[in-house]
Amino acid sequence: MTNRTHRSRVLTTSAAGVAAAAAVALSLAGTATAESRNTAAAGSTTVTPAGHYFGAKQSGDIVLKAGAMTVTCKVSTSQPAGSGSANQIPAAPNNTNPSGPVSGTITAPTFEDCTTNVPGVNVSIATSGTWGISIQHGTTIAANLSAPQGGLVMSLTGALTCTGTSGAANVPGTWTNGSPAKLSYAESTVPVTITGGAGCPTDVTSASLSAAYDVSDVTDPSATLAVTA
Repeated sequence: MTNRTHRSRVLTTSAAGVAAAAAVALSLAGTATAESRNTAAAGSTTVTPAGHYFGAKQSGDIVLKAGAMTVTCKVSTSQPAGSGSANQIPAAPNNTNPSGPVSGTITAPTFEDCTTNVPGVNVSIATSGTWGISIQHGTTIAANLSAPQGGLVMSLTGALTCTGTSGAANVPGTWTNGSPAKLSYAESTVPVTITGGAGCPTDVTSASLSAAYDVSDVTDPSATLAVTA
């Protein structure tokens, strides 16, 4: 194999990681498609404690995959800003929906300490915009996350230069009550747009995300967040 062929393969494989890293964007509320799947014949949902702020922190690594490329992020959080409605359970009575999910906005999550499985490729991720979460009680508690168009921009530098931008996206996930509560997303597919120079896979349109978060009460750390009927 010539050096040129080897470099072409590495660039193509590395660039595929843009799609994977962009998948992080679909770190938070649900769309009509996601909700139609998860909330058909929806029952009642109540989230407590009403009016309390909550924070989310990754539990274990966030793993993003596209082709042979794997991107791993070790730090991801979403914390309230101290005022406003982001990362806040709606005040009563809006924390209860008799026939569907309880929804709200969250602070755009941060993603740090991210690496790829290809030597010489560096990753940085920036997030922005209004993100959200929609929670529906059921036998399995659905926790659909959403990000706005362009809510996450991931850059690869080093062996190649590519940019991955998330589309308006929704990620179906699950919530588990507990102290802390858990959010989980398993190999969820998310849309991305890839741009860049030679070797960037501009035909790639999706990637997968696996992530888990611990969710805790920030207003009263001794309180327990709970989703019930």
